[in-house]
Amino acid sequence: MIPARTLHPGTAIGEPIRLASPLSFWGGTDEQGRIVDAHHPQCGTILAGRVLVMESGRGSSSASSVLAEQIRAHTAPAAIILARPDSIIALGALVAHELYGLATPVVVLDRPAYDDLPTDRQLRINADPENATISW
Repeated sequence: MIPARTLHPGTAIGEPIRLASPLSFWGGTDEQGRIVDAHHPQCGTILAGRVLVMESGRGSSSASSVLAEQIRAHTAPAAIILARPDSIIALGALVAHELYGLATPVVVLDRPAYDDLPTDRQLRINADPENATISW
């Protein structure tokens, strides 16, 4: 079990997917939670229901509304683990929680824990407002 910093609380378990480069939900994913950015190295990968592991988001303030809508439609990642805080991603999770009562955890892991996070087994994220842990 490793500690993390909570950006948005929630609990989730799922198969991890580590992205090779940052992603914007706006224009980068479709309504099924698939990466559709033709320039992203993992274009075609489905994020829905998985634990998304990525260094950070890639901008566009509209990405928060796209993430909130994916959370509402149950096509968003089950949880998001970042190496750097990203307020746009945290805002999307916050909006979905406020509007729809759905809690998607968003946490930040310090290096080297982020680099050493296993991606070959299910991850469990438990994030409350004060503390977060990731276990497998």
